[in-house]
Amino acid sequence: MTATTEVYKRNAEFAETFKADDLPPFPKMGAAILTCLDPRVDPAHVLGVGLGDAVVIRNTGGRVTDSVIDDLAALGHLAQLASGKDEPPFELLVIQHSDCGAELFAKPDFREGLLAKTGVDVSEIAITDHDEDLRRDLERLRKDPRVPKYITASAHMYHVESGKLRQVEGPARLDA
Repeated sequence: MTATTEVYKRNAEFAETFKADDLPPFPKMGAAILTCLDPRVDPAHVLGVGLGDAVVIRNTGGRVTDSVIDDLAALGHLAQLASGKDEPPFELLVIQHSDCGAELFAKPDFREGLLAKTGVDVSEIAITDHDEDLRRDLERLRKDPRVPKYITASAHMYHVESGKLRQVEGPARLDA
């Protein structure tokens, strides 16, 4: 059986009892979560996030990249249009995790080998120190003019060894 076949089988089972056709397009929890694409860090499982609860953005390392900034700018603008107010449309939780593959990107030999072989430069998303990198990512959000400053953001570290989440920086508006 292929992964695609398995996915369609599971979707058919899900659709048999589907009752979420009336979910609003904005998150019920008022949350947006940026985290790593690592399968051990699925917000549905590690945070108990259900269908429609949160916007989930996943990328390598759970890093704030230009693409993430574009997504947040678009989401903030859509939420503002829908509400007609300059108020926090959602709270952003930036979550990195222990034993992350992006830690390898901090090793010059690995990073240079990847660049030489694929042309992909991962220096911007290399994780050298989770707490400091999370703080830098929040600072990048504060400084980027594309991101609505009325968004509230926080930084967290998820430990794959214990399943526990640790707060690195508490929730604060980006204009604070």
